[in-house]
Amino acid sequence: MTASTFKTIEKPAIDKFDVTPNLDRDNVREFDWQDLYSELDWLPGGGLNKAHEAIDRHANGSKRDKIALIWEGKNGEREDYTFGQMKEETDKFANVLKSLGIETGDRVFLFMDRLPELYFAFFGILKAGAIAGPLFSAFGPDPVKDRMIDSGAKVLVTQPDLRRKIAGIIPELFDLQHIIIVNKDGRDPAPIDTQDLDYYAEMGKAPSEFSIVNTSQYDYSIMHYTSGTTGKPKGAVHRHQAAVQQYATGKWALDLHEDDIYWCTADPGWVTGTSYGMMAPWTNGVTQLIYEGGFRASAWYEQIQKHKVTVWYTAPTAIRMLMKAGDDVPKRYDLSTLRFTASVGEPLNPEAVVWGESAIGMPFHDNWWQTETGAIMCANYASMAIKPGSMGKPIPGVELGIVDDNFEQVPAGVDGNLVVRPNWPSMFHGYWNNSSMYNSRFKGGWYMTGDNARVDEEGYFWFVGRSDDVINTAGHLVGPFEVESALIEHPAVAEAGVIGKPDPIAMEVVKAFVALNDGYEESTQLRNEIMRFVREKLSTGVAPREIDFIPSLPKTRSGKIMRRLLKARELGLPEGDISGLEED
Repeated sequence: MTASTFKTIEKPAIDKFDVTPNLDRDNVREFDWQDLYSELDWLPGGGLNKAHEAIDRHANGSKRDKIALIWEGKNGEREDYTFGQMKEETDKFANVLKSLGIETGDRVFLFMDRLPELYFAFFGILKAGAIAGPLFSAFGPDPVKDRMIDSGAKVLVTQPDLRRKIAGIIPELFDLQHIIIVNKDGRDPAPIDTQDLDYYAEMGKAPSEFSIVNTSQYDYSIMHYTSGTTGKPKGAVHRHQAAVQQYATGKWALDLHEDDIYWCTADPGWVTGTSYGMMAPWTNGVTQLIYEGGFRASAWYEQIQKHKVTVWYTAPTAIRMLMKAGDDVPKRYDLSTLRFTASVGEPLNPEAVVWGESAIGMPFHDNWWQTETGAIMCANYASMAIKPGSMGKPIPGVELGIVDDNFEQVPAGVDGNLVVRPNWPSMFHGYWNNSSMYNSRFKGGWYMTGDNARVDEEGYFWFVGRSDDVINTAGHLVGPFEVESALIEHPAVAEAGVIGKPDPIAMEVVKAFVALNDGYEESTQLRNEIMRFVREKLSTGVAPREIDFIPSLPKTRSGKIMRRLLKARELGLPEGDISGLEED
């Protein structure tokens, strides 16, 4: 079966938040975001601050003693923090920043692993009115330098080992005034550099109460650099107003309930790790698991069993790795507490949706959004039937469209540019120091996502590929995702990435890069078998003409296959920025 022929997974009537009536296209246009503003707790001065919405409004109310954060360290350590304790720790860090002279709008960057102190610092930054800049902890010196210089960050919060990794670029960061070192549990025996600040010493001196800066909903809150999948990373800046949509989509797209134990596996250095690893669960007052350890199928299943996780949000790459580990592994664990699972990072292959039903007892619900959108825009909801391979339907208040190059909407079933009507609450408000690039993303009354997609007669949206990933072979426009989905259906194929390779006759031919499942070895016979398999699934015209076997595909930490990098390596072109590349 191809992506479009997988059987729809029907959902029974359920006693959950039901957004389905709001998904009628006319209702979507009539939805008023202002209706949700009354559910937020505005600052006494009339402003809006994400830290207040996620932490303080619970700490000041009935949830003060409720567990907000369950942290399990990579060595098996455990720490629990209530909303009241989260308020105290974040207040302290805001006071630390104020003692250092940090003012509204200053940039404070975080270069850390998933430690509780990262989360305390993040919300302390927001309370102080500064802009938080999370960095992926696997970055090398150059990407850190590029982002720190571009943003003009004044403070860097990091760990001893990461500080040593970037020591050579510190003298080039002319705007940097302070480095705060978090040496968790004294793990690193090396003394802290005398010119740096000890996180714990500074926190020990700081008052445990802080009056949040009266930020407005339009003030900047978070700066996320794009993953570089299609070019040089850009600093997308979001406002405190984004809390409205992150709160709402936590309910709508992730079906969060007050009694849930939620686990988002995304790294906090990327937008999913802040929007849905911090904001969505905590604005909804939900207990969240933070796991410091890396990926291992058995370890992940153990976390679900041990902490009784009910809602799990992960990435397609992780799901495919779980699939590769085999169906027997999850059977060793009690996963019965799970009631909703979802995926984000790149389109979820339909076979992964179906695998979820057989392996863990429920399908994965895919959704679509971007760093620039700040929150989920389109989703497969708990209350509606899933069409495997589809992004789902738009959330209330968001109008998606499929248009041609003249910005005219195209009929259902026709591929085109995926666009969004501007001014949703979590919309980014600029690329830092790059207004021309920002302005270029808005044309014809739409925000141009850079993605190609189509919508079917029932209003489900289907991802085709990035605009610059689409392959033109002999006049046929081929979306790489469709070919990749067909490839992955072959039992030998664990992962696949597809590019267009220049051809003197057809303009481009489809070339695939394939990572094999355990137990399979590359051979000419297997290559021919896979080609024949895909031709039968799709057609000769769109099936790969060439297949290269590689150990693994280059991906960003958020799970996106870097087709740009595959193409550059194939053609001997400059690789460009690879700072977002996931490390094995």
